[in-house]
Amino acid sequence: MIDWDNLWLAWRRAAKGKRGKPAAAAFELHVADHLLQLQDELSDKSYQPGPYTHFYIHEPKRRKISAAPFRDRVVHQALCNVIDPIFDARFIHDSYANRRGKGTHRAIDRLQHFARGYPYVLRMDIVKHFPSLDHAVLLDAIGQVIDDTDVRWLVETILSSGVGVLADEYEPVYFPGDDLFALNRPRGLPIGNLTSQFWSNVYMNRLDWFVVQGLGCPAYLRYVDDFALFADGKAQLWRWKEAIVEFLQGLRLTIHASAAQVQPTTQGVPWLGFVVYPTHRRLKARNAVKFTRRLARNIADFRQGRISFAELDASVQGWIAHVAYADTWGLRSRLFGEKAIRGQ
Repeated sequence: MIDWDNLWLAWRRAAKGKRGKPAAAAFELHVADHLLQLQDELSDKSYQPGPYTHFYIHEPKRRKISAAPFRDRVVHQALCNVIDPIFDARFIHDSYANRRGKGTHRAIDRLQHFARGYPYVLRMDIVKHFPSLDHAVLLDAIGQVIDDTDVRWLVETILSSGVGVLADEYEPVYFPGDDLFALNRPRGLPIGNLTSQFWSNVYMNRLDWFVVQGLGCPAYLRYVDDFALFADGKAQLWRWKEAIVEFLQGLRLTIHASAAQVQPTTQGVPWLGFVVYPTHRRLKARNAVKFTRRLARNIADFRQGRISFAELDASVQGWIAHVAYADTWGLRSRLFGEKAIRGQ
């Protein structure tokens, strides 16, 4: 993990798309010195993560993002370079978040494939997913695969740096067998860390295999904390829901129970910003409204000279590339007809 080649690769990956940012540029100015220092600190275990910078995003919902210092992001990447492939080989095929060759659009394709083959679906999601992930449960899952004291030290060091970061985002839940000290259990993974995204899959992998092997569900997929099960009958899905709720107690997680309903696939399945039907896909109405408002703001900023036409165009093209995965031609034609603007 601390070989020079791996640290160099970690720096290049951490800096990708960010080399113009001050923190990444400052690191690059003396990159060899910084990497040698990290190599020494990791070797003698004197490495300590720096403080996070916090900010909030509001789309698709309000979330607290915690950005680690750039040098720590290099360390996160160095760790994931080595252990990610080991775990990825143990993940189920239909886990789509934060994995090479997977992603949002493939998850949408797969869900529609299942919707075409089964009449009923049960979609579920976790309450406050990243804030609720329990460190002891995660370390146990990692320890069952990685038996290396140096790696475990680094994992625990990174985990400890995020303790309390999301404490104000989650109200602890008591599970069967808990005592009063359960409230003090370290939990939460800072949203924004590469390691958090990776460890989320490690954490939820137990659920994936429980559903696929333990329950024998033939059509299941997951994207972060959103997951869906398909079956030929409603009763089967209701039984699986009860089993999953009980299993998740062992992972110290809960679901949004009121939203976890069995429904016909012909009614459309809400999934990653779209509503997916067996025959077509639609963009969620609120997402269209949000983009319309953002486009109006960006056009105003362009006309006032606050952003360039290239920046305005990049925002539009990114949105088009995303929503093109649904039946949105009419929406796009109407929207850009109303908001037509020329470059200057």
